[in-house]
Amino acid sequence: MNGAAAVLKALERQGVTTVFGHPGGAIMPIYDALYDSPIQHVLVRHEQAGAHAADAYYRASGRVGVCFATSGPGATNLVTGLATAYMDSSAVVAVTGNVPLSLIGTDAFQEADVTGVTLPVTKHNYLVKDVRDLPRVLAEAFHIARSGRPGPVLVDVPKDIQQAAFEGDFDVEIDLPGYRPTVVGNARQIRRAAEAIEAAERPVLMVGGGAQVAAEEVEAFTRLTGIPVITTLMGIGAYPGGAPQSLGMPGMHGTVTANRAISHCDLIVGAGLRFDDRVTGKLSRFAPNATIVHIDIDPAEISKLVKAHVPVVGDLRDVLPRLTELLGPLELGDWWAQLDVWKASYPERYKTDKPLVSQEVIALLARETGGDCVVTTEVGQHQMFAARLFPTNRPRTWISSGGLGTMGFGLPAAIGAAFARPGETIVCVAGDGSVQMNIQELATIYKHQLPIVIAITNNGMLGMVRQWQEMFHAQRYSEVYLADSNPDFAKLAEAYGIDGYNVFDRETAAKLVPEVLARKKPALINFVVYDSEKVFPMVPAGAGVDEMIIGDQEADEAEGVSA
Repeated sequence: MNGAAAVLKALERQGVTTVFGHPGGAIMPIYDALYDSPIQHVLVRHEQAGAHAADAYYRASGRVGVCFATSGPGATNLVTGLATAYMDSSAVVAVTGNVPLSLIGTDAFQEADVTGVTLPVTKHNYLVKDVRDLPRVLAEAFHIARSGRPGPVLVDVPKDIQQAAFEGDFDVEIDLPGYRPTVVGNARQIRRAAEAIEAAERPVLMVGGGAQVAAEEVEAFTRLTGIPVITTLMGIGAYPGGAPQSLGMPGMHGTVTANRAISHCDLIVGAGLRFDDRVTGKLSRFAPNATIVHIDIDPAEISKLVKAHVPVVGDLRDVLPRLTELLGPLELGDWWAQLDVWKASYPERYKTDKPLVSQEVIALLARETGGDCVVTTEVGQHQMFAARLFPTNRPRTWISSGGLGTMGFGLPAAIGAAFARPGETIVCVAGDGSVQMNIQELATIYKHQLPIVIAITNNGMLGMVRQWQEMFHAQRYSEVYLADSNPDFAKLAEAYGIDGYNVFDRETAAKLVPEVLARKKPALINFVVYDSEKVFPMVPAGAGVDEMIIGDQEADEAEGVSA
């Protein structure tokens, strides 16, 4: 075989069944070998979409996502997707073609220094210079991507390496002496964590994206202790959103209950999260009276922003069961009494005096699916509404761009999720601005007849930018108006062969949504919604979570608000 065939053979040995990609000159030998391979290739219409689909494939399945791209612009188009995966700890292996070794560094046609460009946004990357290295490099790439804190790895394969004759062994030994992730937590630190939890009167458990692999362990820990649970944007699904112990999402657009719990608690157990700025707000005001127990597999995250009084480095699947064994039910009656008051006083609410609002649409989707679906989101106001109104109850079923906040993520992510979880209903919650950044992937959805329902909450605006301009920039609405040039989304969907609908009122929405969901086929519903809605609560930039703007509740009640 040649190097191209060796690449595919190495992927097969890693259990790869699906690859997302787009061919081009420098990766053509791999695509030629793909012609005879059992691996399913999904032709995306833009390489960025391939990276996002591979990312979501991992998030939805736990199996490493794989994408292909050619050299130059093909490879650089992956960068946003790799950065998204890097920020959100997704295991992705990207294989790129490059110009022949003899031309590297000569500014050859479609040449780019892809390893140099992607170095800051990958966990590791490789430029393969010897065809014999391919089995080892690809085995290492998968090991690095999936172990420890997951992340993307790029393997750049020059065209002459793909074409070179290959003779070698695929049974390679992985020997990376400088890479030894800590999986088993330190027993002394776990005992210290247990002591801190037992001594607390007002504890909370904060669950992040790292807990998606440990949902059973989280459930066992919370069931035994009775501790209140806060789930970050990346942690949604790792603990059931509708569970009685759930306080919702924290931070900039978190729930009142979650943010007040943070401000008044005396202990936070952070499990698989990195305490990023959208969660903490102003650091000096974050959980001022709390002891911090921070459990994470990446030691670099511990005390990076929030000082950990009890750091525990290790895999949650190891640490949480051992911690649970040291604990019993906690006496939290007074604490729960206060939390229940906040929950009752600040339920999710939205205005019903307007023709249709985004929250109403998203709540309808949640009700009609019962949360028994996979949710992907674009980025913007609709993303925050979906996080609070449409949380799912199973791990790996709520998929969104958290750390990078990548507009254009949700639609290709829905494609990756559909291949990862065949037969399941996928709902992509989108905005009219964000969805247009990768809307060409409607072609991919049509080609494979994926059961994806794209729900666009169309307010004719870049809604989140507009909200900030209204609140913090003296209502100087600069370049946020979309309605004068948006397409007819229903006709656009139909042009791609997908059922498309425009919805202008709640009666039509209530009738159409269950019908479309029942069909289990691709569909796009464009909900035209109120153009000036805002996401509340909101913690302004630079403020503490105790300084959130809740919204004018009395005015809302006078105007008519639904809880």
